[in-house]
Amino acid sequence: MSVDDNDYSKRWTARFLAVLAAGPSDQLTWASEHQVRTAAVADDVEFILHLAEGMAERGTLEPEVLQGLREIDRFFGEMDVHGRPGRWADALTADLTWSEVRTLARRILVARLGEWCLPLPRRVPPQHVYD
Repeated sequence: MSVDDNDYSKRWTARFLAVLAAGPSDQLTWASEHQVRTAAVADDVEFILHLAEGMAERGTLEPEVLQGLREIDRFFGEMDVHGRPGRWADALTADLTWSEVRTLARRILVARLGEWCLPLPRRVPPQHVYD
């Protein structure tokens, strides 16, 4: 992987974590606006974890950050979000575990960037990509 690929991985990871770290009202607004499905968020967590494991192997990701991402992945597994069809906005209000995910995402962003409150991404893949 080149330096540019590593920069891409870092940016992609930070953008996704910004969504997970956002306050509940911002998450609800963003999720509703983009009509993101819960299963798609779980897929993104798996993808981010894959990127993070590669960065850790190259020595560009701190072990505690990788551990935090694995913990977020574990929460997703416990919530069985792949087995829940539907919109993420609905899931956010139904499961208190999202608060724990939010706290972990904030901790990771602070460790990596010194802050957790980042702008939410403006563009997501079209919904048919997730169907």
